[in-house]
Amino acid sequence: MSFDLCQIKRAQKPYFIESIRTNIFSAEELCFYLRENLYLIDRSIVNEVLCDWIRDELGLKKLYRQLYDQLEKSGSITQFIMLIFREVGYLDPEQMRLVQEELGKLEVQPEDTRAKLKADYLVKCGMYSSAVHEYQKVLERMTPGSLGTQFYASVWNNLGCARARMFLFRDAADCFLRAWKLVRTKETMRRYVSVLPLFLSEEEYGEKLRDLGADAYLITRIQKYNAHLGEEYTEKYGGRGAPEDIPAVLAELKEEYRRGAKC
Repeated sequence: MSFDLCQIKRAQKPYFIESIRTNIFSAEELCFYLRENLYLIDRSIVNEVLCDWIRDELGLKKLYRQLYDQLEKSGSITQFIMLIFREVGYLDPEQMRLVQEELGKLEVQPEDTRAKLKADYLVKCGMYSSAVHEYQKVLERMTPGSLGTQFYASVWNNLGCARARMFLFRDAADCFLRAWKLVRTKETMRRYVSVLPLFLSEEEYGEKLRDLGADAYLITRIQKYNAHLGEEYTEKYGGRGAPEDIPAVLAELKEEYRRGAKC
């Protein structure tokens, strides 16, 4: 980073970043967001609203004109973002080169690939509801053979993971099953079988496995693997779960759910 203190005035009215629901008050904060969230940069950010905020709130009229010119001639997102970094002096030359390369690689990807990468990043950040929205947009546009079966199986799988983190286990199971029907791998089967007991009774669970016609040996291995993960979790958290610990654990889960469920 090439600065320690904000060199440009702070805005009176912040710029609201919808994807992470955060207010930005300075050019340096904007650059920090852009650098740390390259996967989230799209036309919802690269637009006239941002240009007007840069002019009206930060007083950067020269940068405003440069950015607006890029919009008028339908310039690339990479060019737009790099203009901001250059004007603010946020990155050193080597960092500028690396960021430009990374943005360039993202920009040449198909639209649905970029959307999946964005959704995957949102899951990583714990913003599950926003991720679900992105995955669903990809699946709504799905056309046979466009990006391949493996790609869409991955989208269904990752959508299932996001829904599971939101405690929507039945929905998650449906996603994992759809992924398995596309690729029929052991891993997709493991995820599907693993989530079923979280919302089915023991009898319903058994019926579902019979209907699935799953290999008994594979199911046994999955159940043993899940038991091992449970033991590792118990060891990791030092046996938390005693009555006096329950309120703290529930508070952590509620907070994680609250963050992830924001739209």
